[in-house]
Amino acid sequence: MAQSLTPLQRLKFNNTALKTLPLDSSLEPGSRTVTGACFSRVEPQPLLKPTIVALSEPALALLGLNADEVLLDQHAAEYLSGSRVIPGSEPAAHCYCGHQFGQFTGQLGDGAVCYLGEVETGADQTSDPTSTSPCGRWEIQVKGAGRTPYSRQSDGRKVLRSSIREFLCSEAMFALGIPTTRAGSLVTSDLYVQRDVFYSGNPRPERFGSFEIFHSVDDFTGRQGPSVGRPDICAQLLDYVIETFYPEIQRRHLDRQERNATFFREVTVRTAKLVALWQSVGFCHGVLNTDNMSILGLTIDYGPFGFMDRFDPEFVCNASDKKGRYSYEAQPYVCRWNLARLAEALGTELQPARAGAILDEFMSLYEGFYLGNMRRKLGLLRQQEPEDVELVADLLKTMHITGADFTNTFRLLSAVSSPAGEQAERDSSDSVVELIVEQCASLEELKVANHPTMQPGELEMILSMAETNPGMFNMVANQPEVAKQLEKIGRLKELLMINEVELKMKQRDHWQRWVKHYRRRLACECDEASDPAAVEKERVRSMNSTNPVVVLRNYIAQNAIEAAERGDFSEVQVVLKVLENPYSVLESPVWSDQADVNSIKRPEVMENKQRKAASDTHRIPYNSKPPAWARMICVT
Repeated sequence: MAQSLTPLQRLKFNNTALKTLPLDSSLEPGSRTVTGACFSRVEPQPLLKPTIVALSEPALALLGLNADEVLLDQHAAEYLSGSRVIPGSEPAAHCYCGHQFGQFTGQLGDGAVCYLGEVETGADQTSDPTSTSPCGRWEIQVKGAGRTPYSRQSDGRKVLRSSIREFLCSEAMFALGIPTTRAGSLVTSDLYVQRDVFYSGNPRPERFGSFEIFHSVDDFTGRQGPSVGRPDICAQLLDYVIETFYPEIQRRHLDRQERNATFFREVTVRTAKLVALWQSVGFCHGVLNTDNMSILGLTIDYGPFGFMDRFDPEFVCNASDKKGRYSYEAQPYVCRWNLARLAEALGTELQPARAGAILDEFMSLYEGFYLGNMRRKLGLLRQQEPEDVELVADLLKTMHITGADFTNTFRLLSAVSSPAGEQAERDSSDSVVELIVEQCASLEELKVANHPTMQPGELEMILSMAETNPGMFNMVANQPEVAKQLEKIGRLKELLMINEVELKMKQRDHWQRWVKHYRRRLACECDEASDPAAVEKERVRSMNSTNPVVVLRNYIAQNAIEAAERGDFSEVQVVLKVLENPYSVLESPVWSDQADVNSIKRPEVMENKQRKAASDTHRIPYNSKPPAWARMICVT
C-alpha cells in the first residue's frame, strides 16, 4: 500500500505545535475573537480547477520531494492549494497580535494562511534556519486557501500579482544567502490565483506578534490581546519556542530567567544580522510591523517589498507608507523598536534590566555585521582598517549624490584593479568609472529625487525664518528631518543650474575621486609576503560571489505579472531560474519574453507568447538598471 502512495501522500507529519499549544477547535464560520488559544482549526475552501504554475525544486527538496514526481501526482494541484487535505495534515490558523506602523492593533492572526502541519525530515544539530531545521521538522502552509477566524473583512484568497511577487522573492532571497521563508509552489485556478508556501523553517509561533496576544490594554489605542491575563499560556508558548527552535539554549540553562535572557539575546543577534544583510543588498521590507518579524531571524511576509535601484537612503518601497516609517535607512532602528515590543510581550518571563542591556547592544551588533558585509562586497578580506568605515560611508554618499544604481555599481567594482604588484601597470579605473557613470541617474531623475517632501507651507515658513529669526532657524535647521529637506533644496538648486553634459562630468569627477581612495585601500591588502596576483584573484572571486548580477527588481516582477495576467506563466518560470543563480554572469542579455526553459505549460501558453512578442514593450535585460516606465510601478 505504501508503494502506491504518491510522494505528497507519503509525507510524514508530526504536528507538534498543535499537540503542545492551546488549540481552538471551533469551526464556527466568520471572523471572531479567539481567546486562550494559539491556533484555531480551519477547513480550507477548495478552488475551482487548481493548476500548478511553477515549482521551486530547492524548496521542495527540503521536504524530500522531487518536483518531477510531484507533477505526476494527479491530485498535486489540489494538495498544494489546500483544496484536498494531505494525509496527516491538520489545517489550522495561527493567532497573533501586532504593532502596525507603531500602534498596537489587537488581534490579527492568519487571515489568508493555513498551517497544514510539520513534516519530519530528520533532525540536524545546527540552528541555521536557512537550510536545516533544529527540530527535524519543516512546517508547510498554504496561502490563499480561504477564510479563517482572523480574516476580518477579507475572503482569505490571494491575488495574482502579490502571489507571483512573494513566490519569486522568497526564493530570490534564499539564493542571495539571506535567511527567509521558502516558496514551494505557485498555484492558480479558474477563480483565484493563490500562493502556496512551504515555509523554511518552522511553525508560525516564530512571529514577534505571537507573544503579543497577552498584551494588556494599550494606553493609546485602547486595544488588548485576546489572551490578556494568561501568563500560563505565555510561559507555555515560550517553552515550546525555545525547546523546539533553540534546543542548545534549553540544554545549557537550568535557570529559567537566564535561559529566557539568552534566548532574547539570540533573537536580537539574529535580527541584527538579518537587517544587516537586507541593507547590504538594498532590500526594503516595506511593512516591518511586529507581526511581520521572526524570532528565528527569517525574512517573512513578502508584501510591498522592493530592491532599491538608484541608491537613496530614504527609499520607501511601500506606496502607502507616506511618512517613511519603514524606509531603507530606518530598518535597523525599526527592528530594534520591534525587539523592545517583544521584550515587553514576554512580561515577567524576561527581567526588564536584562532586556534593556541586550537592546543596548543591538546597534553595535548591527554595525559590526553591516561593516563585515560591506568589506566583503568591496573585497577587503585580509585587513580590517579603521578607515573602512569612512570608505563605505563615502561610497554611499557618492552613490547618493550621483544617483548610481545600487546593485550594478557594486558588481562593477570588482573590475577596479589593485595598485599592488603587476596590477599597478593595468589601471582600469577610467574604464570602470565610465561604466559606473552609465549606471548613474539622469538630470531629470535627480531633480525629481531631490524635490523636497515637506509640506510647502511648512518649508516656506522655515526658509523665511532664516531672514527674520536666524537664531531660531539655526535651531530648527539642526533637526534631522529639516536638515534633510534643506540639503535637498541645496542639491536641487545646483541641478537647476547645469545641463546633462555638465552633470555627467560632475558624476565622473565624484567617482574618480572615490575609486582613487578605494585603490589606495586595496593596496593595504597585500603585505611583503603576499602574492599580489593571488590576492587580486581571491578579491575578484569573493566580490563576484557577494555582489549579485540580478535581484528581483520591480520591473522584472512586473513583466512576469503582466505575462501571467495574459495566461502566460513561462516568464515566472524563467525568472525563477535566473534568480536561483543571482551571482552568475548572464552569457547574453536575457530578455523578459525570450528565454526558454523546461517548464510547466498551460495549453494556451504558446499562442499567448506569440501575441506577447508582437505587443510587449517592456523588453529589458534582467541585469539592467530599470527603464523610465518602472518608476511608475506602485506597490502597496
